[in-house]
Amino acid sequence: MSDTSWTLHVPAAPHLSAGTTMNALAPLLHDWLPRQRWFAGKGHRITGFSLRSGTELLPVGGTGRTPGLLHLLVEVEQAAAAQHSGDRPPPRHSDCYQLLLGLTGVLAPHLAHARIGRPESGPLEGLTVYEAMHDPRLAGLLLERLRAPGSLGGLRFRRSAGSAVPAGLTPRFSTAEQSNTSIVYGDSCILKLFRRISPGRNPDLELTLALARQGCSRVPAPTAWFETVRPRGDRGEPTTLGVLQHYLPGALDGWDWGLAAVDTVLGDRRDRSGDEAFTAESFLLGRATAEVHSALARALPGAVLHRPQLEALAAGMAERLDAAAAAVPALVHHRAGLRTAFADLADLGRRGRAVTAQRIHGDLHLGQTLRTEDGWKLIDFEGEPARPLAERRMPQPAVRDVAAMLRSFDYAARWSEMTAERPPDPGACARAARWAEVNRAAFCAGYAEAGDHDPRDEHVLMRAFETDKAVYEVLYEARNRPSWLPIPLAACARLAAARR
Repeated sequence: MSDTSWTLHVPAAPHLSAGTTMNALAPLLHDWLPRQRWFAGKGHRITGFSLRSGTELLPVGGTGRTPGLLHLLVEVEQAAAAQHSGDRPPPRHSDCYQLLLGLTGVLAPHLAHARIGRPESGPLEGLTVYEAMHDPRLAGLLLERLRAPGSLGGLRFRRSAGSAVPAGLTPRFSTAEQSNTSIVYGDSCILKLFRRISPGRNPDLELTLALARQGCSRVPAPTAWFETVRPRGDRGEPTTLGVLQHYLPGALDGWDWGLAAVDTVLGDRRDRSGDEAFTAESFLLGRATAEVHSALARALPGAVLHRPQLEALAAGMAERLDAAAAAVPALVHHRAGLRTAFADLADLGRRGRAVTAQRIHGDLHLGQTLRTEDGWKLIDFEGEPARPLAERRMPQPAVRDVAAMLRSFDYAARWSEMTAERPPDPGACARAARWAEVNRAAFCAGYAEAGDHDPRDEHVLMRAFETDKAVYEVLYEARNRPSWLPIPLAACARLAAARR
């Protein structure tokens, strides 16, 4: 294991030893895990499994017809991508994943899509293993555990003071593509299950609890959560496994709404409604973002970044640029111009400038926003899942969130232009660019009205963070959606040509 400092010293499920359980499950998980949207190790060979924690939330029935529910924290070891020669073994890395497995003798036909397989030996022989959260009975059982705070095996279920979790809510599995798993219960609650587990409190719980204490209505408050139980003598924080929040039925997804607005502009060059209506909403979204930042600044400790910190921040951005350029040759042409953004950031510190840092959202874009009858809401405060948890919990300049949202407006405009199912229109590119420009400006204006500064006045910081985000997007699209690569590459060309 890469980190054993937080290993849970709790027994596995009563009749399932760590060795026999993983021996039985390993062949099934080896094939099933890489196909899951939330599995972060795609493209790397799985070399082993180990069980960190196991808890039977519901024992399997004696006949095998009554399903059981098994909660596991499984360490997945993989070979690193780099090729090494000689007698030394290839480098390895490992990640911990949360699994909720259903166990049954006879799998109901409507759950066939959730099937993982049937172990050929060991204590699970004769049972079908399946993804439990697709089963309404087992998803409902997990909600019942959250309704009744307490501990079970290696897990602890907690609830916010004064909150109530309704009983008897019908669960439905969310099919949205995301790095976690979500279950919606009736029209009241939504449970986010974190899949790739890092030790410590997840920002999605930490920040939403802090915002709730501040009375911030821009973020759905958590009502319950569950976590690991700390081993005896371990003074570290429990590790967050899942968070239950208020569900917002009927809310409009910011990304979908933005795409619809751009489509209106592209479809009829005389129709400015997609400009005007959404521009007004972008202004309000900027206000909402500033309100959240202000509440976080009051609720949690911040920091001041001086020359050493700013130089380190700029150096990290430059390193990510070099790595992306090595992987995506199309970025090499822009590298010199892009590096000036990071050089200017480092120069701020050399000139004696200090920058205020605080806790922020960390992965803000239109897809992390919902428009409700009560205005805009911000969701998913987990931060970028690929970054280490300790890094996601560090104070950062608030303008990083602003720059990320500006990239999201640009993405919506360019994506709609690229995927429009209509005859080629020479003016479409200009209209899409104008839509992005006016909405970026409106967002900043709304932020300035509700916040303590106008982010457009922080030109060096804005350009550096927007450039860093665009470079990240280049590498992501090259690896996952090559047809989308022109979107961040166009942004890199623009940012590389920007005046210092």
